[in-house]
Amino acid sequence: MELPNIKILDESNKILRKKSKDVTFPLDDETKKLIDDSLTYLEMSQIDEYIEKYDLRAGMGLSFVQIGILKRIFVISEELENSEFKRYVLINPKVISRSEELIYVGEGEGCLSVNRPVTGIVPRNARITVEAYDIDGNKFTIRVREDIAVAFQHELDHLDGILFVDRIDKKNPFKNKDFMREI
Repeated sequence: MELPNIKILDESNKILRKKSKDVTFPLDDETKKLIDDSLTYLEMSQIDEYIEKYDLRAGMGLSFVQIGILKRIFVISEELENSEFKRYVLINPKVISRSEELIYVGEGEGCLSVNRPVTGIVPRNARITVEAYDIDGNKFTIRVREDIAVAFQHELDHLDGILFVDRIDKKNPFKNKDFMREI
């Protein structure tokens, strides 16, 4: 498999701090190809053979802003088992409900745009419901929980110009840890 030509911006790039714009339908062929290429890139980044061959950092989600395109689109590819993946494509996503319960990723969140070690916890809702559109412009609602809920919130933040490091308390990186559940 060939690695798609995806260039991920580093956190120093100012475009990552901009708010992405809603997408209009129908999507053009270039956007559809970029969605597919982004998912393929993410899947390859989760397979050891390709990580070594192409010197990749593993990632499960990517927002279009991370590749320099200010469109409200993000994709997630969740590895289920044996290099099988579940693909999520969300266009113009909006959170319509969120749980009160807060969780955080024990080993810390990571980001393909943040190429440095980061210490601290990122508070996230344990469950969220999102309304979005698929690649064909059909509206749908999806409820996600745990690690996929974290991934959705991480990518939703990107669409608003927020990086996960912004959500870590600078003075107390583990603030309120005892009031959240570790996943």
